[in-house]
Amino acid sequence: MNVTAGMVKDLRESTGAGMMDCKKALESNDGDFEKAVEFLRIKGQASAEKRADRTASNGLVVAHVEDGVGTLVEINCETDFVAKGERFQELAQQVLDAAVANKAAGVEDLLAGPAGSGQSVAELVTEASGTIGEKIEVRRAVRVEAPFVAHYLHKTSPDLPPQIGVLVATDGPAEVVRDVAMHAAAMNPGYLDRDSVPADVVAHERHIAEEKSREEGKPEKALPKIIEGRVDAFFRDTVLLEQRFAKDPSRTIQQLLQEAGVAARAYARFQVGA
Repeated sequence: MNVTAGMVKDLRESTGAGMMDCKKALESNDGDFEKAVEFLRIKGQASAEKRADRTASNGLVVAHVEDGVGTLVEINCETDFVAKGERFQELAQQVLDAAVANKAAGVEDLLAGPAGSGQSVAELVTEASGTIGEKIEVRRAVRVEAPFVAHYLHKTSPDLPPQIGVLVATDGPAEVVRDVAMHAAAMNPGYLDRDSVPADVVAHERHIAEEKSREEGKPEKALPKIIEGRVDAFFRDTVLLEQRFAKDPSRTIQQLLQEAGVAARAYARFQVGA
């Protein structure tokens, strides 16, 4: 049977697989669409291990917030072409739906959980990787619960899906919480508050501050104060609550929330490739 460009196009749109893979699948199955889909699935599962060492540095971030529960998931692929594709974005929504339904707290919980049709999420992703023809991986997932959760998704390019996602959870509702999420998307704080910063990270920053101060020839008696000042500056740069609000630098995020009558409970930020 003669395989037409239209048949290849239809199969590609349905599966997200590459054009040449779709053409080969149709030619190998005498133009039978359903058999071609199955061919791609089998081929993809068989070759999944060959893609394991390839780099998946593109992708998207998806989020769901409802009734004080926020879920954020990052899914990676190899190219922005696939990231823009309908099949990949449908997969991302399926994975997010499974994360919400299964109350997945992290990637391991998410991948092990059911995705419907008798599949686990891991199996769903492997199958999609086969039909699309690229390495696909669920890189990160987080779930936060609080009386109020706001989220923000940001596109780094207008022709790509969101590549930055933020969740901010507080002990009560306030309009400014979404502003805080937007701020976090732009300013990239690494932690919610000082207590969230791992002790080894703080120790490393203190060591750098001490070495830098000594190299600059600062007086020995003044070193403790100078070092603590530099560590404080690190916190102001990397802790969400201590950053200056992007829209109004006269206030910190902590002050902004206090004025709104709410306190932060949790924070998460994913950026594709970061």
